[in-house]
Amino acid sequence: MATDYDAPRRDEVELGEDSLEELKARRQDAQSGSVDVDEAEVAESFELPGADLADEELTVKVLPMQQDEFRCSRCFLVHHRSQLAAQKNGELICVECAA
Repeated sequence: MATDYDAPRRDEVELGEDSLEELKARRQDAQSGSVDVDEAEVAESFELPGADLADEELTVKVLPMQQDEFRCSRCFLVHHRSQLAAQKNGELICVECAA
């Protein structure tokens, strides 16, 4: 239930004075007729104008690891040698994973 934190507070004496009809009326006013909508479903229905990418394939040219690069043994990303922080038991570790 939504609470209006800016509304003045009422003490317990005033709370006990509310009639049953008032409480029912407040409850019905607080209930909304709108239905919760799943944002993921709504996002799937949006289409970009002029962008029909259904039959498109993305191609990326993959380069082999260069002489001045290494693969971190913890995050498995390829980094430049300047990012090498440590070498333990033959395992190369980047600066981000060593931190």
